[in-house]
Amino acid sequence: MLASASVAGLTAFSAFSACTPNAKNASSQNVSGEAAFRTVNLTETDYPDLTYAAESAVDAVVYVEVTVVSQRRQQNIDPFLEYFFGYGGGGQMQPREQKGSGSGVIIRPDGYIVTNNHVVANASEVKVTLNNNKTYTATVVGTDSVTDVALLKVDAEGLPFIQFGDSDKLRLGEWVLAIGSPLGAQLRGTITAGIVSAKGRSMPSEDGSFKIESFIQTDAAVNPGNSGGALVSKTGELVGINTAIVSQTGSYSGYSFAVPANIVKKIVGDLIDFGSVKRAKLGVSIATVNDDIAKELKLSSLKGVYINEVSNGSAAEKAGMKKDDVVIAIDGTEISTASALQEKVNSYHPGDNAEFTIIRDGKEMKLNVTFMGEAESTGAVDVDGSIAFYGSKIKTASKETLAQYGIKQGVVITSVGNGKLREAGATDGFIIRYVNDQAVSKAEEVIEIAKKSKRAVFIEGVTASGRPSYFGFGKDE
Repeated sequence: MLASASVAGLTAFSAFSACTPNAKNASSQNVSGEAAFRTVNLTETDYPDLTYAAESAVDAVVYVEVTVVSQRRQQNIDPFLEYFFGYGGGGQMQPREQKGSGSGVIIRPDGYIVTNNHVVANASEVKVTLNNNKTYTATVVGTDSVTDVALLKVDAEGLPFIQFGDSDKLRLGEWVLAIGSPLGAQLRGTITAGIVSAKGRSMPSEDGSFKIESFIQTDAAVNPGNSGGALVSKTGELVGINTAIVSQTGSYSGYSFAVPANIVKKIVGDLIDFGSVKRAKLGVSIATVNDDIAKELKLSSLKGVYINEVSNGSAAEKAGMKKDDVVIAIDGTEISTASALQEKVNSYHPGDNAEFTIIRDGKEMKLNVTFMGEAESTGAVDVDGSIAFYGSKIKTASKETLAQYGIKQGVVITSVGNGKLREAGATDGFIIRYVNDQAVSKAEEVIEIAKKSKRAVFIEGVTASGRPSYFGFGKDE
């Protein structure tokens, strides 16, 4: 009986061994003459230990609390005041203080913190709380609505921080950690894990404005309050800033999105060095290649980005780019989607050179492009629809903004910049209602009236806090 049992045991072990691949020596194999397939090495070292990444990064992720002062109209407004003043006259607007929260990531020991633009937008006060419960008042160094990135600064030294990683090297299926403060202060420093589900994702802008989006999609659990928090690789490097979720309930339902670290690093560097984003301009209208485009242009594959239009005087036109060209690579980096092209172009500065590989009339060719910068002259239109105005950026106010302040028309200062408007005392969010005593409802009207003025420009309007205000500045001779 003992001998039979031993024989049976040996037989079972041999059968199991024969059916189990050698994990330590796994390699490509070929079956029945078909193409080689890839096998997986399942040694212990390939199971990620995320404890190092979690413990080294969590102290560099902060809780961000913002205070926003909005205006609420009183009821039973005097029709006479409503008719003549539009917003009910003096004393009819009541300030209302609202609190909001998000997360942020310390990127330098001297107090620079990255978060989302939408976390700190219109904030009158920003406070950050570290993992050790120390709270600081932060200043907003700069923001970029196009990428939804903002940079804060606190007066401190020797803070824990996270090094930037190379988000381009992330692989599908790679493990990542999301760190932030979901649902408020009580859950700050929360760590969740997931994998990279997709790269180069884009989502339609709700207001139709231009956005540079090439999101990293993960299945790490992210909820409201995680915005601005860290997406960390298994080696503890910052590979993204958590920004958005797609959900029908408002809570996490399996999909979260982060701005890639390579985009964030460039934006932050510009804000620190220049005080604003120096964005390279190509000057084209683009679309991802689909079946119809490939059939029409007789392309051999669906890879690449179709050039639908080339702007006059743009960097693309000067380089020789034409309508119906298809961009397949920039400086050797393969370009397969419109969002990938936007992300790559955004990594350059005005004046930088890049080699574009394109397909034209079925033939591959290369073009050398020298990127141009944003035109800062008054009247120049930016990619987000705003218009340059003496160093600032202005934009026709939305219906929602006008309703918030109870006014009928106006033009908002989206970025006061460092020019004449800032010197005159203007601030971000100021709504221009009158220029030289003329009512304005469009940004173009502000430009036109100012150009006609011979010596000075006088502006009346409402501050971001809803207080009627005015300022003026002299024109250059």
